[in-house]
Amino acid sequence: MVLDTTAAAVLPVEAIPGRKLWEHPYPKITQMHRFKAYISSKYNVQFGPETDKDTSLWRWSVEHPSQFWGDVWDFTGIVASRRWDTVVDEAAGIYPRPAWFAGAKLNFAENLLFPRALRGSNEDHGKVAVVEVAEGEERVFVTWAQLKERVRACAAAMKGWVKVGDRVTGYVANHVDALVAMLAATSLGCVWSGISPDHGATAVLDRLVQLEPTILFADSAVLYNGKVHDVMHKLKLVVAALPTLKAVVVIDKFSQSPDIPGVKPINGDSYIYADFLSTAADKDAPLEFLQLDPDHPVFILFSSGTTGKPKCICHGAIGTLIQHKKEHILHCDMTYASTFFQFTTVTWMMWHWLVSALSFGATIVLYDGSPFHPHGSPSMPLLLRDLNVTHFGTSAKYLSLLEQHSVSPPPLPHLKAIYSTAAVLAPSTFEYVYRAFGPINLASITGGTDIISLFGAPSPLSPVHSGEIQCLGLGMNVQAWSPAGTQVPDGTAGDLVCVTPFPCMPVSFWGPAGEDLYKKSYFTQFPGVWHHGDFVKIVGETRGLVMLGRSDGILKPAGVRFGSAEIYNILLAHFPTQFDDALCIGRRRPTDTDEQVVLFVKLSAGQDLTPELVKEVRDRIRRELSARHVPAVVEACPEIPVTTNGKKVEVAVKQILCGMDVAVSASVANAGCLEWFREWAEVN
Repeated sequence: MVLDTTAAAVLPVEAIPGRKLWEHPYPKITQMHRFKAYISSKYNVQFGPETDKDTSLWRWSVEHPSQFWGDVWDFTGIVASRRWDTVVDEAAGIYPRPAWFAGAKLNFAENLLFPRALRGSNEDHGKVAVVEVAEGEERVFVTWAQLKERVRACAAAMKGWVKVGDRVTGYVANHVDALVAMLAATSLGCVWSGISPDHGATAVLDRLVQLEPTILFADSAVLYNGKVHDVMHKLKLVVAALPTLKAVVVIDKFSQSPDIPGVKPINGDSYIYADFLSTAADKDAPLEFLQLDPDHPVFILFSSGTTGKPKCICHGAIGTLIQHKKEHILHCDMTYASTFFQFTTVTWMMWHWLVSALSFGATIVLYDGSPFHPHGSPSMPLLLRDLNVTHFGTSAKYLSLLEQHSVSPPPLPHLKAIYSTAAVLAPSTFEYVYRAFGPINLASITGGTDIISLFGAPSPLSPVHSGEIQCLGLGMNVQAWSPAGTQVPDGTAGDLVCVTPFPCMPVSFWGPAGEDLYKKSYFTQFPGVWHHGDFVKIVGETRGLVMLGRSDGILKPAGVRFGSAEIYNILLAHFPTQFDDALCIGRRRPTDTDEQVVLFVKLSAGQDLTPELVKEVRDRIRRELSARHVPAVVEACPEIPVTTNGKKVEVAVKQILCGMDVAVSASVANAGCLEWFREWAEVN
């Protein structure tokens, strides 16, 4: 990674948590305002501002789920061959999961390829649907007509290999062929699951062996940081361990002349992509969409848990579709004129969130490669400028790196919003983004693979406050609870729960033990309530959400509970040049009488962890937080373990420090560095 710091610097200022940084200059022109006015008129409801929890649209949405979700269906333009009979049984509890939109018939891929927003006067087959970018240099523009034709050809070939419910998988980078394969599969009623080629063969097999796929699409090579990396050697290992495969389809984007016979499955055949298309019995077969029940599965995603095998989380068509359309159209105020770029891989739930923007006619950007190539830190901002991106999604880590190096982007007149996820966005990074990018809607968002969407969302009707997620998602009955299973007062930290059903709950966990795993994952901590595993507080004055960390990573010295994010925010705000990263862990071994706060820091180049620096860190934490937050141990480490999605691996390190045996999942991107923590724990 190269960070160019020669551009004009954005100088830091003191971050003040809770300070108002932005509000929409014209809220009445937004789609959420129009929807709110529509609901007010239709049901004769008098709404107050969204900061008033008793008179807000959010309050009405969670108290009237059938009306709310039924109106979201109509307002966002769900495409269906048969309308629903009932939205949901409101008398049903949250578990077992109730059915949604019973009686409806629809197809997920049809909603993305033939959105209502591009019909009639807005229909334009020459409009760009997708921009494919490889590390900022090569750009491929695909129109709606071209995208539909590519999906048609792929589906025509796929018909000869699959039946409804089969798993079609991808070992692919983020490009148009991956999107085409997903749309072709779901048009036929198959279930798609994608894994990016940065995963090793073991990590891929931990996932795909559970799915027993029929077809595997795979890249022969990928580009990262200016270098082409071969994938075929890993693909051979993967294919050899998947006896259910009938076809392996190799996508050769870099003219590698791959050994296609070398990846022939045991009970099938292997093809280069163009030859696979030629297997179609009718190469001119029209594009058709199998009409299916609303909860028919479309995606299988994998938990990023760092111990044990990944859980296979199965999401249905309507839950994914209506939740994404609600979030994009109402919360993000996107339209068919928007250009949406989410930096992601196909593995991450944010890829699914990104491609759903096709469902209302937006242009999406599929980017593959390093965010710092070829121009260093300006690479992404220059791409935003060149493509007139209106909505940009990225990770909190990326924004904090720009902050640490005081990067100043070029003018971006089209940019309306930046979405930050995968980690807590520090108040200092909020302040930096507004200094660097100007008056946009900076939205820290939270949700996860488990719901393939958001619990905490953007809002054009709520201000942005430093360190806060703007609002709770409409229709998501989120509360903060104590360990005793009671709702805590506003402003008090607690576990994030959802107390009533919502459509994007998984339809199942894949596999024979799926139902037991499903219940154990969400409904054992608080029976009858979805326990998400985040530690949060809801701010009474703003109705914003403050993320404090993961519940299973909570620190409890002397019985005082706090989240690791509080420590990370202090380090980023006050020690940006001394530390590249950090990991804060609570340690309590069987022989310990209390929990000890241990802070591991990865030093920036040229920095030393001197006694003076340790004292400065402890004093700052004591002054800004409390004496209970002060780490008993501050230790330099060579590397911070992270998942393939970039999330810190707190739980596995906590277990190691507490003397537990840990079977580390292949979802840890740099699992080798955990050995350092094992050695440290043995001598400390």
